[in-house]
Amino acid sequence: MFSLSMTVQPQVTVPLSHLINVLNSLKISVGSSSSSTTCKTRKHKNHASDSEPHCTETLWNMREHGLSDLQQLDELMNSVLPSLSPQETPLPLGGHTAWRTCHLSTNSFFHNKHGFTLGSMPLSTPVFSRQYPSPLQSVWTELQHWPVLVQSRGFKTLRSKTRRLQSAFDRPLESEGFTPSFMKGFLTRDKGIEVESLDSLVKNKDIPDGQQDAFKRGFAEGFLKAQALTQRTQDSLRRTRLILLVLLLVGLYGISKTPFISGLDSAVDPVHMKNVTFEHVKGVEEAKNELQEVVEFLKNPQKFTALGGKLPKGVLLVGPPGTGKTLLARAVAGEADVPFYYASGSEFDEMFVGVGASRIRNLFREAKANAPCVIFIDELDSVGGKRIESPMHPYSRQTINQLLAEMDGFKTNEGVIIIGATNFPEALDNALIRPGRFDMQVTVPKPDVKGRTEILKWYLKKIKVDAAIEASIIARGTVGFSGADLENLVNQAALKAAVDGKDMVTMKELEFAKDKILMGPERRSAEIDKKNKTITAYHESGHAIIAYYTKDAMPINKATIMPRGPSLGHVSMLPENDRWSETRSQLLAQMDVSMGGRVAEEIIFGHDYITTGASSDFDSATKIAKMMVTRFGMCDKLGVMTYTNMAEQSPETQAAVEHEVRVLLKESYERAKALLKSHAKEHKNLADALLMYETLDAKEIQLVLEGKTLESR
Repeated sequence: MFSLSMTVQPQVTVPLSHLINVLNSLKISVGSSSSSTTCKTRKHKNHASDSEPHCTETLWNMREHGLSDLQQLDELMNSVLPSLSPQETPLPLGGHTAWRTCHLSTNSFFHNKHGFTLGSMPLSTPVFSRQYPSPLQSVWTELQHWPVLVQSRGFKTLRSKTRRLQSAFDRPLESEGFTPSFMKGFLTRDKGIEVESLDSLVKNKDIPDGQQDAFKRGFAEGFLKAQALTQRTQDSLRRTRLILLVLLLVGLYGISKTPFISGLDSAVDPVHMKNVTFEHVKGVEEAKNELQEVVEFLKNPQKFTALGGKLPKGVLLVGPPGTGKTLLARAVAGEADVPFYYASGSEFDEMFVGVGASRIRNLFREAKANAPCVIFIDELDSVGGKRIESPMHPYSRQTINQLLAEMDGFKTNEGVIIIGATNFPEALDNALIRPGRFDMQVTVPKPDVKGRTEILKWYLKKIKVDAAIEASIIARGTVGFSGADLENLVNQAALKAAVDGKDMVTMKELEFAKDKILMGPERRSAEIDKKNKTITAYHESGHAIIAYYTKDAMPINKATIMPRGPSLGHVSMLPENDRWSETRSQLLAQMDVSMGGRVAEEIIFGHDYITTGASSDFDSATKIAKMMVTRFGMCDKLGVMTYTNMAEQSPETQAAVEHEVRVLLKESYERAKALLKSHAKEHKNLADALLMYETLDAKEIQLVLEGKTLESR
């Protein structure tokens, strides 16, 4: 808005906007036919005559419009209002009114509102036109100061909008590129689409009479095909929506079953191990004897409580993988005939906070309800590891804390035996293995030769085997094998017999399976020339000769030049019994056997034709010599002192250790060379037999070295 000031007389200055508002209200009051132009006549207090009516506007108040301070108010009013006399008062109903309305708009807001133009602007058709000048126009003509600003603007009406929409339909094609595509739909939505009939289409296309029927028939067929295609599309969309709805429901159901949404399963089902007893556990007699106490407590708890004693709450089974820890726990539950709850340590490790602790609570809640029972937690180090502050897992301690509270907390677990199994006891938290929780620790070691024999016999009963099989021989050659390894060995032998088309498993298949596990599969596809085969035969014969003629060496089991894994041949030796400790003579014999391969190459082919095949032999011989000097105290010069870390020793001590190791290795090499030279004939015969037969067992080696022929071959 703008403010326009005008000077009516030199003494008075009035804002023109106030004056315009006053006169505009007067115009509205006069132009109204019902309420705004009502004139009431009243008698003057000082005049008794009724011939002088006075037209008074009730809505017109000069004081409200800021004109009360005009000194010549009466003169101004007389000069403004004479144009509207009582005789010109508009008729209330039916007659000719003083105001008429025109719907033609101009470019001036002032002209549209008041009906005339200020200044020198040309007078256009007024919106409100009168037969007589309006009061504002009369005032304007008498004003002496004309410098004014008039607001001029264009505006849109409903009629102009309709005209624009109509002109949009008639717009030429050149302007369509400037209209957005999404607006064209709105502009042409109300415009009717003329539907052309088929007859008019035929007529417009100038189709001959003979082809009109074919055209109509083709048109109908195309319409029907399009309709069928549309129907198939709608059916496909309907099926797609149904499939998506089903997938959505299935996905929501799956999400509702996750621990994050619905929590953990409220119940844990126990397992009854009636078919597993201590008879199924072989090779761990000491562990079975210790667990027998747990079985007695589960069978007859009053026997222990009568004396005031109580059995340990938890039993921790410690041992290498595959030794039968899980089988022992199942056997305990089977012997006692009580429910068996199984859980793995990894099951408690979840990405959601509190899930592991909730699983522990549910497990012990169900176990207490079914006591007496056994809870077996496999791989306990996964859930019971040492508690540390870790920014990566700030809530990882909740699970083990819950386990500690359940095992020995404020509430007691009467009749619930917890058995844990781990092959990494060093990682367990100290609070978990203290007395009152896992206070009974049972070691489950790898089986000895007796245990391996029992395990092999147990698994050999499940397959068809030859009656001549000696399980003790296989057990002697499988030092360090666990129960799982022996089960795998028997299974591999059965598979080999099936591949070869045999009816039963023999010692040959068992030996094959043992070598495959120890050294890898045979490489029959490897093409080895005659020269390399000869070198390998003499190399392995050298090992066999030293082992056969050395007093404290292990007995020979087999010699072969068949490539297996990274080696081109090997000689296997079997101890008569498990060696819990070894003498100095036995260690020196092992070094001599290791040197036999390189010594044989040097004697037969010369110093310039020795090969790299003895690298692994030198590794084992050097390791034995270092242990004798630094750990076992078997060196006269350095005494019985041990040297665990050679980096911390003085240079003189390091030099002395290296010198003693070289002396032991050199003496062993010389002993092997002297022995092979003294048995050169046997050496050659054994090498020739290996080149002919590739593999010789212990009996065949003995026959060759005694100068006998192999009639069985």
